[in-house]
Amino acid sequence: MAEASTPILDVRGLNVLYGHSHALQGVDLTLASGVLSVVGRNGMGKTTLCNAIMGLVPVASGSISVAGHALVGLGPADIARLGIGYVPQGRRLWRSLTVDEHLRLVASRRGAWTVERIYSLFPRLAERKGNLGAQLSGGEQQMLAIGRALLLNPRLLVMDEPTEGLAPVIVNQVTDMLLRLGAESDVNVLVIEQNIGVACAVSEQVAIMVNGRINRVMDSALLSSDRDLQQALLGVGRHAHDETPDSVVPEAAEAPDAETARQTRIYLSNPEIPTRWSQPVPARVIENAARTVTSVESPAAMVTRLKTSGSRGGSVFVCGTLDTKGEELRFIRDVIKDAGLRVQMVDLSTSGKPSGADVPPHAVAGFHPRGTSGVFTGDRGTAVAAITVAFENWMRSRDDIAGLIGAGGSGGTALVAPAFRVTPVGVPKVIISTVASGNVGQYVGPSDILMLHSVADVQGINSITREVLANGAGALVGMVQARQSSRPRQDDKPAVGITMFGVTTPCVQQVTAQLEDDYDCLVFHATGTGGRSMEKLMDSGMLSAIIDLTTTEVCDMVAGGVFAADEDRFGASIRAGLPYIGACGALDMVNFNAPDTVPEKYRGRTFYEHNPQITLMRTTPEENRQMGRWIGERLNRMNGVVRFFLPEGGVSLLDAPGMAFWDPQADAALFEALEETVRQTANRQLVRVPHNINDAEFADLIVKTFKSFHAAPRRRANGA
Repeated sequence: MAEASTPILDVRGLNVLYGHSHALQGVDLTLASGVLSVVGRNGMGKTTLCNAIMGLVPVASGSISVAGHALVGLGPADIARLGIGYVPQGRRLWRSLTVDEHLRLVASRRGAWTVERIYSLFPRLAERKGNLGAQLSGGEQQMLAIGRALLLNPRLLVMDEPTEGLAPVIVNQVTDMLLRLGAESDVNVLVIEQNIGVACAVSEQVAIMVNGRINRVMDSALLSSDRDLQQALLGVGRHAHDETPDSVVPEAAEAPDAETARQTRIYLSNPEIPTRWSQPVPARVIENAARTVTSVESPAAMVTRLKTSGSRGGSVFVCGTLDTKGEELRFIRDVIKDAGLRVQMVDLSTSGKPSGADVPPHAVAGFHPRGTSGVFTGDRGTAVAAITVAFENWMRSRDDIAGLIGAGGSGGTALVAPAFRVTPVGVPKVIISTVASGNVGQYVGPSDILMLHSVADVQGINSITREVLANGAGALVGMVQARQSSRPRQDDKPAVGITMFGVTTPCVQQVTAQLEDDYDCLVFHATGTGGRSMEKLMDSGMLSAIIDLTTTEVCDMVAGGVFAADEDRFGASIRAGLPYIGACGALDMVNFNAPDTVPEKYRGRTFYEHNPQITLMRTTPEENRQMGRWIGERLNRMNGVVRFFLPEGGVSLLDAPGMAFWDPQADAALFEALEETVRQTANRQLVRVPHNINDAEFADLIVKTFKSFHAAPRRRANGA
């Protein structure tokens, strides 16, 4: 290990040439420890810097050292042996090797990073361990590339565009992983990244690369909050074409007042970098060098201005791509308008064509992490993915939604569904779609979206689409009007979400019986969708507490069962910061459908036929260790009081002495992994209990613990 004063990475006067092209021009860069982000536009030399560090391109002059070891002149293999891991742009995986073969090819018996730890960090890879590199999605390939590099147990990890082309949920996961590496690991990271949001989130300092040089190293918070600086240095943020054309501003919109349109003069006291011999700069020179900035309305401000407060509950929003579905969406708008509801059109087109919508595309695009430049890229694929993210963020900013409706094929459905899902349960939302006759789980998720099959393609107004579109619009009108005319509930009992499975039913029934006089106990079947629905309600503010007794969905996520959680399991409790009570309920079983659907690799395991359609498989000690580590990491991220219970007498009805899944060794592996992973404090505690989860003593302890964190609610007099 180098001395504490020796930086992990030190680059001095680095020059790299490609023929007569001077790619890197005297680059100076230092990473003392932790994580450092390097950002810049395309062609600025960022990838060349990575290649120079890894010995993949010749260095004309200058020096590169890692922990005091000089790298210039060494080959890539020698550099890797010094403890430098590389995640290249484009991943560079072997198409014919499986996930497990990729990892075990580079795994070492020494060091903190093992194949099992990689599978714990990326459970999706564990599910795909037998898949070839060519069979993985982009996000899975990126996880594998990162895992492969970490298995070298590097002192320095160099990552070139790690979030490029990834879905937002995978980008968030990579961001979380980088934050954990910086906070909890001996691995130092150099991140080359175009996503400013990611770059600023994972590093306190950001180096900005311009024309082959490090222009400056600055505080990430300052760069993240300064759109003008981003535009000046990186070409992102607000552009001239972001301004709202007069032709698309609603008539009701008022002209900007003098304060909004005022001009600001910015003066630079030293137009040239001063030296000790510099003379005072004359006032006229400073005056002539000043620049004028005219404040313009940002997309976010324009959307705020567009908010209306006419009818109770706000407006109905008709959402879609007007450049391809304009006739159909306007037909829906007219049906809703004729019913007397206030309605606005939201255009999600990325073609750049003029829009007459109430909310034009650039007003939505401004909510993308990179601003409108992150959406209007000129490439249809990336533009559609980006407007989907922007629309979701735009929807989160609204407080005036009476209802939502969209129409289209699979692409249009995938475009609007994520944003529709973020609205609270109870807000009417309808999607008329060509895919509504099949499995719509990927679109609806845990929300209450109503999917209506379009029968014919949503392409023009004809005898079929006229009827179906009118029915969809009419259904939304009915829901909105019923909701607006209904009296708000005066329910004096706060709602509590409780997770249950058949094998934890006795426990949940006992807990519910003791709480139902004071609380509205909402029980969610832990079938993947059930857990997501509960957390959706928590995010929507419709639950005051969660008693998460049945966390079995994690089993299916780890082992590939049919009732799997997603990567955001426990996320609502992390975000809410409220007291969390949980338990290891039914973590002894993986769910499959009929026996003949069980994967071949699991033949010979212990099974239990719950019914002809559901087959249960007992989890192994290794699977339990993996689950314990994953759950423990989520518990560590909770800021509220945490009590997570470990029932030593068994985690389900089947996990009891004499029953089919009784396996104290497997349970012990689960409990030990949790205790090794969870950072226990006065607020965050694991509680071992000598009872089975369905014993009365266990239920009593859960209720007692819950009441210690939640004061009994006040009841209204006479039930009023």
